[in-house]
Amino acid sequence: MTSLLPKKTVDSVVLPATVAAIAVEHLCFSYPDRPQVLDDICLQISPGQRVGIIGHNGCGKTTLFMTLCGALTPTSGTVRLMDKPVVTGGFNPQIGLLFQNPNNQLFSASVREDIRFGPANMNLPPHQVEERVDAAIALTGLQPLAERPPHHLSGGEKQMVAIAGLLAMKPQIVLYDEPTASLDIRSRRRLITFMQGLQQTMVIASHDLEFLLEVCDRALIMYQGKIVADGPPREIMGDDRLMHTYDLEKPHSLIPHTINHHQ
Repeated sequence: MTSLLPKKTVDSVVLPATVAAIAVEHLCFSYPDRPQVLDDICLQISPGQRVGIIGHNGCGKTTLFMTLCGALTPTSGTVRLMDKPVVTGGFNPQIGLLFQNPNNQLFSASVREDIRFGPANMNLPPHQVEERVDAAIALTGLQPLAERPPHHLSGGEKQMVAIAGLLAMKPQIVLYDEPTASLDIRSRRRLITFMQGLQQTMVIASHDLEFLLEVCDRALIMYQGKIVADGPPREIMGDDRLMHTYDLEKPHSLIPHTINHHQ
């Protein structure tokens, strides 16, 4: 498919003069059978920002996440988290990744044990491990489920357990890959309310544009491995020409409604 560039781009968000939570410079990545999955990405995200990434399947969102957390080695370029270089294959406690499918993240005999796994492998004193587990369970409202096997839970409950496991490790940055994909309406609303109250830096890849409008203060569009737009979510997603150029649809809430359905 031929890449189309808009005649008018949305201005990038102006970041405050501080150490970036995420600093990416000229990042490129290729798989053996897929060249330039990430193509010269430059990106800075400030501490506490909530950034939504949108784009069609295959545009590079998940690969970007895997390079940010050190699971993949960039072909070229650099990634720094809180001004520290990411070590590929190493343990990067300042960042956490929530997988799209929580079943890929849950494996212990009980919810409590699953949440305990991360902190227990951080060389913390036992009492600190338990404090972190209790705090994460309380924050996510999982007290009634703490002793249940994770595989007996609903999709929304599993998602909250996976989030609690990340929070117990106290990362400064959390990457969320399609966090609403397995949620019903009630669980989705609970997740929105929960995430609105978090103070961590968040980067969220999602096709659920209404969700991103409620949670994020910045939006990026990825297309063919590049970041092609960057700005306030309502400005980015409300631009008909921009969204159409990159094979996306405007969120329903941003489409003017002129028909009176009550007549």
